[in-house]
Amino acid sequence: MIILAMESSAKPSSVALCSDGKLLGQYFQNSGLTHSRTLMAMTEDLLKNLDLKTQDIDLIAVSQGPGSFTGVRIGVSAAKGLAWGLNKPICGVSTLEAMVYQTPMPDVILCPVMDARRSQVYNALFSWKNDSVIRLTEDRAISLKDLVSDLRLSDYESQCKIPHSDIILVGDGAQITYDFLSVAGIPCRIAPSLLQYQTAYGVALVAANSLHSQSINLEPSYLRPSQAERERGNG
Repeated sequence: MIILAMESSAKPSSVALCSDGKLLGQYFQNSGLTHSRTLMAMTEDLLKNLDLKTQDIDLIAVSQGPGSFTGVRIGVSAAKGLAWGLNKPICGVSTLEAMVYQTPMPDVILCPVMDARRSQVYNALFSWKNDSVIRLTEDRAISLKDLVSDLRLSDYESQCKIPHSDIILVGDGAQITYDFLSVAGIPCRIAPSLLQYQTAYGVALVAANSLHSQSINLEPSYLRPSQAERERGNG
């Protein structure tokens, strides 16, 4: 099965093509250009350079959030447009889970964190066990202060059967989270730089392990209201 995956939930954007779990090719760009300008151009170039046609795609996968409201919306819209035009199934996956799938590190607690501003991060906790991902929490928008409390009070070590738990941070919020957790006395490490950013390859891996595809009506998962919605609510 050939999967075309798209990731545009933060500043970088990427597109990947995978066949039965094998990465055929990936374009990654962290230039700051708008995703509406880069995403489809990278898709067209990648298909061309791999000598593949859109008809060869079996499934379209996309990161549906959390993340940048604009970035997620652009990615989901592009994926839905392609799926509709090609009459292909589509699968939306969690940005946070996709980061974990591209970071197969056993015997640790993986803590993807995306900077949500206002001293908050988008976060969930996972671990790898027997080549499978174990989800320890749901995706959430959480303050750094509450994340500290959660890591202190919850017995994730027992839950995921990790004898000597180590917290590994990934994502664009890794540094600010590391600084905050370190001051709070919670031991943690930042994953190697090559694993810091979410990628379309991770999106493809989650989609390949999903039990079912979603409908063309899938919607972004923002986890919290946009700034405009918050301001309108206070008005």
